[in-house]
Amino acid sequence: MPHEQSVSLSAFQKLIHDRYFATDNARGPAGTFLLFMEEVGELATALHDNRAAASPSNPMGKKRPISPEERANLEEEFADVLAWLATLANITGVSLEKAVEKYTIADRVEGIKE
Repeated sequence: MPHEQSVSLSAFQKLIHDRYFATDNARGPAGTFLLFMEEVGELATALHDNRAAASPSNPMGKKRPISPEERANLEEEFADVLAWLATLANITGVSLEKAVEKYTIADRVEGIKE
C-alpha cells in the first residue's frame, strides 16, 4: 500500500505550481478556467454516481450499490478539481492559504447559506 502523506494547502499549491506553472501560465486564466469547469463537470457526474440509494422518500436515488471504482473516481475528481483550483490561484497570484482565512479566522464568516 502506498505511503499516505498529509500536505498543507500551501504545500499543495506549491507542488502544483512546481509541476504545471509554465504550461498553465502560458494557457492563461480563461483557458485554464475552462479546463477547471470541465473537471467540475466530471465531479458532478461522480457525485451523481455516488448518490444515496433509492427509497420511497428518495425515488431518484441510485438503483444499485455504489461500486469501489465509483467511490475511487469520486475521490479522484475531488483531487482534480482542487488541483485545477490551485492552478487558477497560481496563475492569478492568489494564495489559497490566505484566501481560506475567510473561514479560518474566528467571526469572519457568520451564518449559513440556505
